[in-house]
Amino acid sequence: MPEETRAADSEPTADREFVHARLIDAPRERVFRAFADPRHLARWWGPNGFSSRFEVFELRPGGRWRFVMHGPDGSDYPNASVFLDITAPERVVFEHLSEGHHFVMTITFTAQGDQTLVGWRQVFDTAAHRTRIAAFVLEANEQNLDRLAAEVRNVD
Repeated sequence: MPEETRAADSEPTADREFVHARLIDAPRERVFRAFADPRHLARWWGPNGFSSRFEVFELRPGGRWRFVMHGPDGSDYPNASVFLDITAPERVVFEHLSEGHHFVMTITFTAQGDQTLVGWRQVFDTAAHRTRIAAFVLEANEQNLDRLAAEVRNVD
């Protein structure tokens, strides 16, 4: 893992993070594939009403992920990230590269029998940024997990 990520992990983050979890009724490998396969990921990534068009998806440490989210109001939201850590089928860490909306996301996939506990940890640079977007992001992250739970039914 990159040194800057380890350093950031050692600092307290509770005031600048969102943490969600969802128990999904599918084996861990299937849930991981719903993220790792861009055909599936594009169908569930984002809150309700949004769709995504992926331009680059390189699922490996140092790999790029560039896409455009299309909002229900017709607005386009370009996104660029870099993958920091991929430990299949257990963990994905990426850095969302945006001056106005920068964060590090850690998604974990923990087997619990035939189900998977998905952990979702989004750490922002400042508590002020987290506070400013909390009203939207709290609901959007839960919707994202709802959409993931629905999409795993389509994964072989």
